[in-house]
Amino acid sequence: MSEPQTPHKIGAAGWTAILVLLAFLLVAIAYAVHGWSRVGAVGIPPIGWAFLIAGIVVTLLVGGGLMALIFYSSRKGHDI
Repeated sequence: MSEPQTPHKIGAAGWTAILVLLAFLLVAIAYAVHGWSRVGAVGIPPIGWAFLIAGIVVTLLVGGGLMALIFYSSRKGHDI
């Protein structure tokens, strides 16, 4: 019988990485808001919305498929 594993604690490097990534996220959001407000009122035609939605759907399908392959590969023992 194996012993229960103790949860890993995040060290100083982990917290630094989290803070840096959060800073990048905040800068990206601020840049997006700034860019969006500078453009003004721009309408997207229906074909633009169709391509935008298709891009989102395809991205989610590819991401989900890759995650499924990772889990399948891990369960079959190919990642050892």
